[in-house]
Amino acid sequence: MKLTNEERQSLIDLANEARKLAYAPYSKYRVGAALRTKSGRIFTGVNVENAVYPHTMCAERVAIFKAVSEGETEFEVIVVATDNGGSPCGGCRQVMAEFGLDIVVVIADGSGTLKQEMTVAQLLPQAFTPADLK
Repeated sequence: MKLTNEERQSLIDLANEARKLAYAPYSKYRVGAALRTKSGRIFTGVNVENAVYPHTMCAERVAIFKAVSEGETEFEVIVVATDNGGSPCGGCRQVMAEFGLDIVVVIADGSGTLKQEMTVAQLLPQAFTPADLK
């Protein structure tokens, strides 16, 4: 899947706008995500922290779970935006792999600058996927 510069920047802007709604009272590390499905729908997500740290939810998973809860399971691209252009955690990488190794992952910083772009397969080499359960 090839993203135009305009599509990429629009998704980066949406992820950064979503970041403003993050609930991050402990780490102060706000994360926003924008997920585009193959049908063209866009879902955003933010990180939601919890005083019991293991119960925190990442922005990427929030966006994916929102999409799945509305019947969407085929994804083209997910943008992740943080102040410093941080990469998705291992748990998010595994959740992305569940829905396709060809999903494009765009990483941007808080100023809207593209930092990296790759596929889930490149982000999570040798991923364990549903095919491994057959």
